[in-house]
Amino acid sequence: MSGEKPLAGRVAIVTGAGRGIGRAEALALAAAGAKVVVNDVGVDPDGTGRSASPADEVADEIRHRGGEAFASHESVADWAGAARVVATAVDRFARLDIVVNNAGIVRQHKIEEATEADFDVTVAVNLKGTFAMCRHAIPVLRRTGGGRIVNTVSNQWAAPIGNAEYATSKGGVASLTYELAFELQNDGITVNAVAPFASTRMTADAATRDAALVAEGLMSERRLKAKEDRSAPELVAPVVVYLATDAAADVTGRVFRAGGGKIGVYSHPVEMRTVFRDETTGPWPLAELVDLLPRTVLADGSKAPHLL
Repeated sequence: MSGEKPLAGRVAIVTGAGRGIGRAEALALAAAGAKVVVNDVGVDPDGTGRSASPADEVADEIRHRGGEAFASHESVADWAGAARVVATAVDRFARLDIVVNNAGIVRQHKIEEATEADFDVTVAVNLKGTFAMCRHAIPVLRRTGGGRIVNTVSNQWAAPIGNAEYATSKGGVASLTYELAFELQNDGITVNAVAPFASTRMTADAATRDAALVAEGLMSERRLKAKEDRSAPELVAPVVVYLATDAAADVTGRVFRAGGGKIGVYSHPVEMRTVFRDETTGPWPLAELVDLLPRTVLADGSKAPHLL
């Protein structure tokens, strides 16, 4: 790729860009030459509260570094609000090329502790917000002649560790990513997703657990420091910039794992083993399944990958 500013002349929206991973992505896209709409409603990690400061501060930082940015305080969980975020990019910068859907919240608890409100707000921000941004951005990207969409999922989609509504919302985003990549494959619009890992406000519970391990002598200070160094949000951003460039014009329908100097890619769910029965003979008898399945489709005897 030639030139120091591979995204010069491009316009990007980054949702949830006021802090953490979204902030790092917005700054990195701006450093690569993009004009950035910095969207953040300024809520706490659980979706409560509201503040204009996070988005304003990141937009100011981009401008201070010589870039162009505009702060947006709309909630992407609001259908009309998502439309206004897209309209802001077009009104301010006359086009749209890149959409990074990073806005998200998390509420940590077991499923029996979850309320209907917990489920509704988590799905509204994480899944509906991503869907709404795609819905309103895609017609604009088509008019622009193509573009890039980068969604944000989570390792809890592929390897759940407990948090049912959060994993549900991120699994939905992964499915949306695959579907849109197929739907838009002839429109010059790529759709990918990143499952990041970094230390942010949303992972504060993990930091608390690590500190407890150090206090109990089960983790060394040196190991904790090394883990913190590998968890910087800035280490996630390069793959997002790559996916936004012309170099990734043929990369679509992929879910990446990124952070700590690591970049990986997940496999798409596939049917691993199959058995058939002549449908004219009727449904499978239970006794036949009890005998057949352990010897065929379950023959390797392993647990599902996320239970290992």
